[in-house]
Amino acid sequence: MRVIGGQFRSRRLKTLPGLDTRPTPDRLREALFNVLAPRIAGAVFLDAYAGTGAVGIEALSRGAARCIFLERTRHAVDAIRENLHALGIENRARVVPGPVLRALAAHPANIVFLDPPYEMEAEYAMALGALAAESQETVIVQHSIRFEPGETHGTLKRTRLLKQGNNALSFYRRE
Repeated sequence: MRVIGGQFRSRRLKTLPGLDTRPTPDRLREALFNVLAPRIAGAVFLDAYAGTGAVGIEALSRGAARCIFLERTRHAVDAIRENLHALGIENRARVVPGPVLRALAAHPANIVFLDPPYEMEAEYAMALGALAAESQETVIVQHSIRFEPGETHGTLKRTRLLKQGNNALSFYRRE
């Protein structure tokens, strides 16, 4: 896995062996950041269910001021920290280990990226419900094309659906 664009373009990132994490494909990350390009500079980005941190690191590479990484598994937290250290950007990041749902409300951000494991479908509604009560401007959810996360969650309304292969991105904005 590598960083697609920005300051750290083409730099390799540590990945995790096995099927416990599902990396966001390069083409999907590129499409995501093409959409976010006008809003990423100077933003606080939250990468929830971060895995190796590739999406959050991509945000930092493209000009986000800070990134908060939420991840529950110890091996993934270690990989995020190693990737941040290798790029020398630990001072622009905060890694929060533990259950993501408990940490969401405590870490406000301009842009939130949610990528729960696809088999944890209930997690999507709970996370979006928690975020609807907060003041995030933009929430993006990565999900399977076979799963429908819903058009609205409280004050969050889906404004765009981008499909690519077996993956989809749902973009939500506050009404």
